Amino acid sequence: MQKEQKSLIDRIWDLFASVKLAIVLFALIALSSIIGTIIEQNAPAEKNILVLKKIVGDEAAPTVYRILESLGFMDMYRSWWFVTFLVLFSVNLIICSLDRLPRILNLVKEPIRPLDTEKKNFPIKKEIKIKKSPEELKEPLLKAVKSIGFKAENSPLEQGGYQLYAQRGNWTRFGVYITHLSILIILIGAVIGIFFGFKGFMYLQEGEVSNVAYSRDNRPHQLNFSIRCDDFDVEFYGITEMPKDYRSWLTVIKDGKEVMRKVIEVNKPLKFEGYTFYQSSYGMVPNAHGIFIFRVTGQGGKTETVLKRFGETFTIPGTEIVGKIINFSPALTLDKEGRPYTYTEMMNNPAVYIEFTEKGERKYGGWILKRFPKTWHLPDGNIVEFIDYWGVQYTGLQVRKDPGVWLVYLGCIIMTVGLYIAFFMSHRKIWVFVKKDGKQSSITVLATANKNRGAFERKIESLISKIRSFG
Repeated sequence: MQKEQKSLIDRIWDLFASVKLAIVLFALIALSSIIGTIIEQNAPAEKNILVLKKIVGDEAAPTVYRILESLGFMDMYRSWWFVTFLVLFSVNLIICSLDRLPRILNLVKEPIRPLDTEKKNFPIKKEIKIKKSPEELKEPLLKAVKSIGFKAENSPLEQGGYQLYAQRGNWTRFGVYITHLSILIILIGAVIGIFFGFKGFMYLQEGEVSNVAYSRDNRPHQLNFSIRCDDFDVEFYGITEMPKDYRSWLTVIKDGKEVMRKVIEVNKPLKFEGYTFYQSSYGMVPNAHGIFIFRVTGQGGKTETVLKRFGETFTIPGTEIVGKIINFSPALTLDKEGRPYTYTEMMNNPAVYIEFTEKGERKYGGWILKRFPKTWHLPDGNIVEFIDYWGVQYTGLQVRKDPGVWLVYLGCIIMTVGLYIAFFMSHRKIWVFVKKDGKQSSITVLATANKNRGAFERKIESLISKIRSFG
């Protein structure tokens, strides 16, 4: 007799209900993600070619890059084939779950029943004899079984005596389905983030206001609010050149009003209306002319804060000494012959050269360094503290908006619950046979668990210890 030929729909259903297909799709997604991690997404071609040169060599790198680019690996997570993998994996997960659901439902709904006989090959089997009649033991046994988490029913035995039976955790078989649901929620959140989210950058000079961020391929992205950089500062480790921290003082402006202010630094971003602004980079603005900020203290103790531009003058309080800003270096050091020079265009060691005059005659002059307080003290006891050269640096902000992130977080929480149920909880059943054996009672405990049998056996041992105490 020939087997009935399956319809096309049945064959498609069987294909997507296959665990083998799930393994293949998961492997493809994992392999693609590994390549997508090695190849920086939406990065300049030169950067990825340098990476490929280390892997395939100088000659093959440009060709491999063009092949990968044509396949969509430079923006992989938005490519049609990667999204197709995700969709197929989701469909496979749903159909696998639905295909096995009726059997699981039957196991969950099935009530526990008394056993006809004491099976010899039961997974967990314990026997004990107590010098009391079965009836005397019934109430203590019910309480003992309850103490390990079971509410037992009882049924008489044909040969005399009775059996207690109970089950717990039949619903834990849904743990794997909870995990499957969490994966689907995470995938949905990820797809929402890919197609409706934004990842880009914003560069703001000190004092600048902008409502436009740029994607990695330099496309503008309009915000419905503005960000202003009020200030930027770098903190170094002691007198070394190693940055310890860098901070941006940001203000959010919406509808012409300042609605939020925050100092951001690495790992402490600004969040507003679904957007997150991370401190990412910094640097000097080419050919920028900012404002020098000094705290000037005269010999009499009077202090003033002075804001001046390059070439302007100021007077030390309580004196007729006038200082004029002559020169500036973002990173001043001395060569072997003691001559000052600038070793980088970054603000690693900012210094300003000020010449001081009194009644039109030159008095003294020299470099005042922001990071070296000893240079603030002038020969006559006056103090000129170099606070900042404001308006010449920019802060680089990484801008992200992921409307699906809350689904990803929700999916992770649900997955934690599902995995805990699937791995640490089990469907457990117990039967306690009590028979009269002369002047004593013979008690046989049978039990089974679909997983974590060792943990359940320890509970049964605890039960046996309680039963022994009845004698």
